[in-house]
Order: sequence, then C-alpha cells, then structure tokens
Amino acid sequence: MALLFTVMLVSAAGNTAMQSVMPSIGTALGVADVWISLAYTWSALLWVVCAPIWARRSDRRGRKAMMALGLIGFSVSMALCGVSLWLGLLGVLPAVWTLLLFAAFRSLYGGFGSAAPPAVQAYVAARTPRDQRTEALSLIASSFGLGTVIGPALAPLMVLPGVGLTGPFLVFALIGIAALVALRLRLPNDEPQFAARGAAYDAPYGTSGSGRHRPDDEEDQPAATIAAAPGARRTKAMGWWEPRLRPWVVSGLLGGHAQAMIIGIAGFLVLDRLGLRGDPAAGTGPVGLVLMAGALATLLAQWGIIPRLHLGPRSATLSGVALAAVGTLILAVAQDLHSIAFGYAIASLGFGLFRPGFTAGASLAVTRGEQGEVSGIVASITGAAYVFAPALGVWLYGHSDWLAFASIIALCTAVFVTGWRGLANDATATSGD
Repeated sequence: MALLFTVMLVSAAGNTAMQSVMPSIGTALGVADVWISLAYTWSALLWVVCAPIWARRSDRRGRKAMMALGLIGFSVSMALCGVSLWLGLLGVLPAVWTLLLFAAFRSLYGGFGSAAPPAVQAYVAARTPRDQRTEALSLIASSFGLGTVIGPALAPLMVLPGVGLTGPFLVFALIGIAALVALRLRLPNDEPQFAARGAAYDAPYGTSGSGRHRPDDEEDQPAATIAAAPGARRTKAMGWWEPRLRPWVVSGLLGGHAQAMIIGIAGFLVLDRLGLRGDPAAGTGPVGLVLMAGALATLLAQWGIIPRLHLGPRSATLSGVALAAVGTLILAVAQDLHSIAFGYAIASLGFGLFRPGFTAGASLAVTRGEQGEVSGIVASITGAAYVFAPALGVWLYGHSDWLAFASIIALCTAVFVTGWRGLANDATATSGD
C-alpha cells in the first residue's frame, strides 16, 4: 500500500507544484491567462482516450506494468516541459513556441501517465469487500490529496538558481524516476485476479459481440480459469453510458467540470486580488498557500470525515457538491489572502467528499470482474473535465468573475438535483459482494 500510495502521491505533488508556478510563468512570458489553461487541453483529451485503454490492458498485463508506464510518462513529460519553459523564460524561444512545446510534451503525461491511476484503483478495488470500498478508495484518493499539499509547499523551495520557475518540473522528474525504481524493485509482480470484459481483450482468440453479461459467479472467477474454460466468450467493452453507471457518469462529469474550473481560476484569482501581476515570481508563494489550504481540506474529507462518518457513495457525493457550492460563493467575494484560502478550502472540502463518493459509486455499480474497465472509465471522466473546463473557467473569469463563479455553482446544483433523483442509496450500493 505504501508503494501504491507513493505512485499516486508523486503524480499529484508534481502536478500541483506545476499549477503553483504556471500562472507566474504565463505572466512572465507575457501571454494571456486563457492560453496557459488551453495548453493543458491536448493532454487532458489524450487522458480521456487512453485511460480506458490502459485500464483494460492492466487486466491482461498486470497492474504493476501499467503503474511503471505511468511513472515513465510522468517523469519524461515533466522534464521536457521544464526544459521548454526554461528556454522560453530565457528568451531563446518565443512565447508561442514555448507554449506549443509545453502542450506537446505535456501530452506525454496524458497519453502515458494515464496508465497509473486506473491500475492503482483496479488493484485496490479488486481486493476489498463492497462495504469497505468507499474507505479503501478514499485512502488511495487521499494520496492525491497529500500530494496536493506537498506540491505547493515545495514548489517555492524548488525555484532554484539557474532554472528559476521551472525548477519544480525538473526536480519532480527526478522524484518520479526514484519512485519508478522503488516500484520496480519492491512491488511484487502481480497476476490479474479477475477476468476483464470487453472486445479489447479478445485478440488473438477471435471476435466478441455476444452482448451477454456473465453471471456473478462467473465474473468473480480468476481470469486464468475463465480464459481456459471451453467455449469461453467475451462481451463488448463497457461504455460511459452503461445503464448501471449512467447516474454516476453524469454526476462525475458535471462535478468534475465544476472542480476543474475552480482549480483553473484559483491561481489567477490570487494574482489579481493581491495585486501581484507586476511581480510574477512573488505570486508563487501565495498561490501555493491557497492550493495547500485546499489540499489540507481535501485530506480532512478523505482521511477524517468519510471514515469517521462512514459515508456511502451517495451521501459523500451529494454533501460534497453542496459544500463545494458554498465554498465557491465565499471565494467569489473574497478579497484578501485569508478569505481566498478559506473559500478555496471549503470548496475543496466539498470536492474531497464528492470525488471518492463518485469513484466508489461507479465501482460498486459493477462486479469485481469489471473493475479494470470501470476504473478506466472513472479516470477517463476525470480527464474529460480538464479538456476544456479550466480554459472555459479562466475565459469566463476574464470577462466576469461573477459569471465564472455562478457557472461553477450551477454545475454543483445540477449534480445535487440529478444525484438526489438518480443515484442509488447507500444501503443498496454496498449490499452484497
């Protein structure tokens, strides 16, 4: 579990350290805020496409191999992004080429880094009973939360002489390599415990498309047993609109877009309301403090509230988006660092409840043998929120900050209303195994 925790933590810490410095880097390069947000779009789109592919592949090749691939994608992407931004800040590259190269190198994380999270999630989900799955997945999700505390805290310390604001990129590339070595040396080779579903797993044995679901007792047989059974057949790949998952997918998409928008806005909001646009380097510290406040609130949700109150998926999802809406309203009126950090923390507390609730709800909606595929769908939905939502949030914020915050609150309200009507109650979701 320590190694699984580390895999997720390193990725989260590196990405939030990047978020701490990117508003300042964009200001130093002299580019509009929205272009900084759009630079992430291609990577997020690749994440949406690739995460389900790697998730299904993890059912065949094992989780460890996919985790290693994800760490390689993360480390290479961080190193190349850091080099391209460093050259841009030195004036060697014009701003437009700097952002284009950054977007291209960032896509390595979307394409290959997306292999790790669904592999970790599937590894945990396949080994925990239904009544404990929300807490187990919350623990793994909290590794992201802890990483989002560590990243902004370390980012100002990593602004090193010679590399300046790109220091966090290069340092976390080295940390990712160290985590990869530890994973290779210490985590035992794993064999998938349950059969995967979907046409992607058929080759080279023939076509699928039978369209039937396996009975539960067959779903929970070891993968090798299923594969060896005479006349064994495969079913088509699970999609986003699988009826069992549909209410959770809708909640995940709407709530994920709300979270992505507020994350995209936060750094620029700090620079504007504290009057730091004229000194971009001075913005790294305050932005990091606000992100740390949000990360600590997320940890409180995932390490404290969910385990202590034994919240089920529906309860965590609905209470989470309600809190997130309140936090967004506070953030909308905040004018100083203290009130900005407080509002962002309340919103993050809400999203810290929402995210594991949605993840566990999707996991509990399907059988054990489908955990690889559902983990890929969850990762894909998470990535989908970051394709356009951060840039849209920043664009709306550039025109009217109230319009941006009203949009986020509207999305949270939509999740609450549709979730209240459509999400399975907690007793039903956690019954059986």
